[in-house]
Amino acid sequence: MLPVGIAGAVVLAGVGVHSAFAAPSADALISEVYGGGGNSGATYTNDFVELGNAGAAPVDLSGYSVQYLPGSPSATTKWQVTALTGTLAGGGRFLVQEAAGTGGTTPLPAPDATGAINMSGTTGTVALVSGADPLTCLDPASCAADSRVKDLVGYGTAVVHEGSGAAAGASNTASVARNDALKDTDDNAADLTAGAPTPQNSGGSGGTTTPPTTPPTTPPTTPPTTPPSTTPPVAAKIHDIQGPTRVSPLAGRTVTGVTGIVTGVRDYGSSRGYWVQDPQPDADPRTSEGIFVFTGSTSPAVAVGDSVSLDATVSQYYPGGASAGGQAITELGKAKATVISSGNPVPAPVVLDASDVPDAFAPSAGGGNIESLPLRPADYALDLYASLEGMNVRIADTRVVGATDPYSELWVTVKPRQNPTKRGGTLYTGYDQPNSGRLMVQSLIPLAGQPFPTANVGDTLTGATEGPLDWNQYGGTYAVQARVIGAVKDGGITPEVTAKARPNQVTVATYNVENLAPSNDQAKFDRLAKGLVTSLRSPDIVALEEIQDNNGATDDGTVAADQTLNKLTAAIAAAGGPHYQWREIDPVNDKDGGQPGGNIRQAFLFNPDRVSFTDRSGGDSTTAVGVTGTGKNTDLTFSPGRIAPDDPAWTDSRKPLAGEFTFRGQKLFVIANHFISKGGDQGIDSRFQPPVRSSEVQRIQQAIVEHDFVQQLEKADPHANVVVLGDLNDYQFSPAVLGLTGNGSVLTDLVNTLPVQERYSYVYEGNSQVLDHILVSPNLRDDVDYDVVHINSEFADQTSDHDPQVIRLQP
Repeated sequence: MLPVGIAGAVVLAGVGVHSAFAAPSADALISEVYGGGGNSGATYTNDFVELGNAGAAPVDLSGYSVQYLPGSPSATTKWQVTALTGTLAGGGRFLVQEAAGTGGTTPLPAPDATGAINMSGTTGTVALVSGADPLTCLDPASCAADSRVKDLVGYGTAVVHEGSGAAAGASNTASVARNDALKDTDDNAADLTAGAPTPQNSGGSGGTTTPPTTPPTTPPTTPPTTPPSTTPPVAAKIHDIQGPTRVSPLAGRTVTGVTGIVTGVRDYGSSRGYWVQDPQPDADPRTSEGIFVFTGSTSPAVAVGDSVSLDATVSQYYPGGASAGGQAITELGKAKATVISSGNPVPAPVVLDASDVPDAFAPSAGGGNIESLPLRPADYALDLYASLEGMNVRIADTRVVGATDPYSELWVTVKPRQNPTKRGGTLYTGYDQPNSGRLMVQSLIPLAGQPFPTANVGDTLTGATEGPLDWNQYGGTYAVQARVIGAVKDGGITPEVTAKARPNQVTVATYNVENLAPSNDQAKFDRLAKGLVTSLRSPDIVALEEIQDNNGATDDGTVAADQTLNKLTAAIAAAGGPHYQWREIDPVNDKDGGQPGGNIRQAFLFNPDRVSFTDRSGGDSTTAVGVTGTGKNTDLTFSPGRIAPDDPAWTDSRKPLAGEFTFRGQKLFVIANHFISKGGDQGIDSRFQPPVRSSEVQRIQQAIVEHDFVQQLEKADPHANVVVLGDLNDYQFSPAVLGLTGNGSVLTDLVNTLPVQERYSYVYEGNSQVLDHILVSPNLRDDVDYDVVHINSEFADQTSDHDPQVIRLQP
């Protein structure tokens, strides 16, 4: 029987998925893209993006950005951003100059905006985006679903493009451009053609390869301006602007005479600006006294300690776009700042500690939007953080619960007794326990020569860490933008080594190796090998997840992964491990999700000196494995084989890989999994509470399909030795995992046999949680040793973002 709640959840399966971009833009769009600037053979010295306006009315580009993604992005590739200001006239052009090369002879016409993106001359994706936060999408469908994307052009062999294909023909000497009518059908291949670059700016200059030798006889027409607002400016304090809810009562209004002290300056990246705080607060704890002043790509002309008076426009900004579900930030834009005095003391920080931060996390709106609700900072942590948005805060002697990541971020807890793990993290024990003490820490001082601290889970960030409280798009949470940052005190955790198995025990492990491809550095293969040989003691059988094809993320139809697996097994042998053999099934190209072009799949490694694999031909990417025989004669029809590969449950997701092994005459059925990811779910800190877990629907369907297959095996042989393992992308208490196990009647989830403080294999947003599982059939559950081997998730220096797991059993 499936757990209560599954039947109700399954009805959500009909929720639609974006399959195309929004309607073609009727005004601002990308009219020309050139990435060959400064390259060999180029005439122009710089790359550029030209915007055009297909409409008659002007478009205010303030708050927009031009963004670039390489043609074949990896899972960690980030969009690069150039923020825009100014006006795009009706029927006009707007020139965005990007990075220069060492070649070329002719400068671009005077640009309307300037960035530093080094674009490829032959392949890439350019997007016109509402907002300056980098996009996160890495495939066409995800970009189509992002409401911030106003227009998008993929050229060359770009993975991300509109319509049937990318625009062809880009080179060092050729751009891709629309025709003069700026036709846009949301099909890059049809809408843009290659030709000599013709950059034009808003003044009408440019448009030919050779600049004119004499100035035009008629001065360019002045672009029409946006009519002034008929609403008069409002004299306001910061707390008037912030208001008692998550949205400003003055959003869209012009405000004057806004005064305060600068508490932090962000002078790097594309979202530059500074925080201002009024040192004379009102008596309402709901109204923040701090606010962010956005300057785009322009360096702020203020310093910490400046007393300023501001005339500006109030905006309600949603990092990641309103559809992403994150909290809104109240900002001031188009600000005119007058420095009244300098060297003033920064307003005293609000101290965040265990006694001040509520245990309850967020109010509930039944899945609805909470941003219009009056804040209750004494009752809910999320309300407290919202009431302090933009204000100077301080944390002190906080325990690290999320290790330093490659983007110079870490997570701490200000409530150290809240669900602690055995090794110093914070345990995620249920949907109702999001752990209110977690906070992200970033730094405002990377340009001052002070490196961001490198910390592992369990370390302590000693002393004071202080700065404005902001919202981080990628973390999906409130973050301390540290003006002052503490020092790291080592908490002493070290990578674990599992216990030795007895000779009569077979060992079976699972390990998500995070997009492993032959192009990865040899060091990654060597470190994975060391983990398998040393920390896991060379398991007899290993189920691997995220094995990519032979050319990784290059999307050219390659699906074989023999080079990937041979390189890994060679590294294992070189590390002193066994000479593993492997089995896998190549997927259908681009049908199993994951990184575009990567064709990730599960694979089995096995030590032929300890176990044998029963090869039974016929299993392929689209043929379903079945069960034949009864009792001791129960077999898989194919080995290896895939479970129900054509079932809609596995659309754009990895299909389970089943294999039949023999250990000392005992048959062992092993099923390797990688369920669909949590992409698209609303975050814990969402303004929708409780957040919607939309991806859960498909995992529940996957669980039902596999549950039925395992049940078929166990009915054929009640004593069947079945091990189901892998990255299920869901928690031990989730409907999907409970459905797969049949509430424990069909399979036992071994993570539940560990002490509570040890139940985790992955750390995300400062929460130590379970995504990877090993499940066993009823006849194995009483005679199995199980271990999650912590060698990755808690450490700043990771080989993968998952910890491996291993069991020792006597079948």
